[in-house]
Amino acid sequence: MAKRTLFGTDGVRGTANREPMTADTALRIGMAAGHLLRNGDHRHTVVIGKDTRLSGYMLEPALAAGFISVGMDVVLLGPLPTPAVAMLTRSLRADLGVMITASHNPFQDNGIKLFGPDGYKLSDAQEATIEALLDNGLEGQRAGPTALGKARRLDDCNGRYVEFVKSTFPRGRRLEGLRIVVDCAHGAAYRVAPKVLWELGATIVPIGVTPDGTNINKDCGSLHSRVMCETVVREGADLGVALDGDADRVVLCDEKGALVDGDQLLALIGRNWKRAGTLQGGGVVATVMSNLGLERFLKGEGLALARTPVGDRYVVEHMRAEGYNLGGEQSGHIVMSDFGTTGDGLMAALQVLSTLVGEDRPASEVLDVFTPLPQLLRNVRVAGHDPRAILADPQVARAVSAGEGRLNGGGRLLIRKSGTEPLIRVMAEGEDEALVAQVVGDICAVIETASQ
Repeated sequence: MAKRTLFGTDGVRGTANREPMTADTALRIGMAAGHLLRNGDHRHTVVIGKDTRLSGYMLEPALAAGFISVGMDVVLLGPLPTPAVAMLTRSLRADLGVMITASHNPFQDNGIKLFGPDGYKLSDAQEATIEALLDNGLEGQRAGPTALGKARRLDDCNGRYVEFVKSTFPRGRRLEGLRIVVDCAHGAAYRVAPKVLWELGATIVPIGVTPDGTNINKDCGSLHSRVMCETVVREGADLGVALDGDADRVVLCDEKGALVDGDQLLALIGRNWKRAGTLQGGGVVATVMSNLGLERFLKGEGLALARTPVGDRYVVEHMRAEGYNLGGEQSGHIVMSDFGTTGDGLMAALQVLSTLVGEDRPASEVLDVFTPLPQLLRNVRVAGHDPRAILADPQVARAVSAGEGRLNGGGRLLIRKSGTEPLIRVMAEGEDEALVAQVVGDICAVIETASQ
């Protein structure tokens, strides 16, 4: 298999209007992906969605031009969550789906995620083939003058997704009487998320719903949840829901403003589905970042926790290969394959809300599923350096080995490079919170020295 250098763990990503996030490269990615996914003599179709970043206005027409030039028809969706693009790719029987987003990153970044006709993200092998096409030239792939594609906008895409998400909520159950703060991160779900919750009967307090192209994820959303938590307490709300820029991840907070991460959501949904007899695979799929407390809780429920590398694509791949229907990440990507092919923050929130309505208990009780072990994650920025070379530095290796020795089998240590940013992530967890902090601090200090 050819090596992937352009694609990371979640598509192509970078600073807007700088390589690889330029109009020229986007056009060429459109040509290469269009060529790869064309299969047969029918009219081929690609759907393109985006979040609310200013640079989406540059990348969307560039991608469309690339696809049109190889004979694919383009359906433009406008601002819409990533899971909606995956869903519509299947619903419209398209050959390819594209989401223009950098997820939780700040507005100056952007990215391109690609979905196959089944609604699943392209495999590593397919992404490597696209890179090979970019490297080897695309001159021979252009369609003739009469075979060019066309472009149109799908006017009812928001409504289609709203109804799809609502269909995953238990029939006959309503959200009347619940006051919910929903933070849309000034991102892709700013229209659909409040609408879904309101139509299901909730009283909503929307924040992060006035995108201007440069405020996506800025001091809001799942990565910056303080405002949501404060708003829940101030408004006397029952629950807070915070999505990220493309709405494929979610974190919640209870009525007291306490944050609830993806591990707690996996525990809650997994337990509920097991009791209902709908959980498949005998457990839950999560990544190496998920807390040991989750693993211990699931074991007590007679369920296994299968771990994968970081990235929801790897969670999904393991789910498909081993027959699981629930998986996710601590960061809030929750994948429920009975309903969708990728993480969907809004659908995950509805699963929790269904439990909240059914049990008639406050969120602080319902969402306190297990006690997590003390865990600390710090990011060390290494811009201008190769993270792999830093991790191979003998001093860094010795610091990591010393940290593992200090945890003495009573915890975990995980050091990895980010797949989307110039960062090295250092995570430790164990029974002793002070020791965990010392181990992380010591390793980060050595990495910082090595990157100077």
